[in-house]
Amino acid sequence: MVTHEPNAILTGGPGFLPETERLRYVPDIGSKFRLLNGNRWEHFEPTTKLIRRQGRELVVFIWSRHTYVAE
Repeated sequence: MVTHEPNAILTGGPGFLPETERLRYVPDIGSKFRLLNGNRWEHFEPTTKLIRRQGRELVVFIWSRHTYVAE
């Protein structure tokens, strides 16, 4: 099993995501990231801002919108 260390922190958006889940591994740190939340996708965009948490440098992603899953 391959585990990836967090390289991003998700900011903004709906309050459904607890602080402990906002630290994420994002495969392509320069591209938008989306997270499934029930019947919709939460979209986050990378910024140029970096933050240090738990001894790691993380790229700050900011929530931009949501879209609904097609049925």
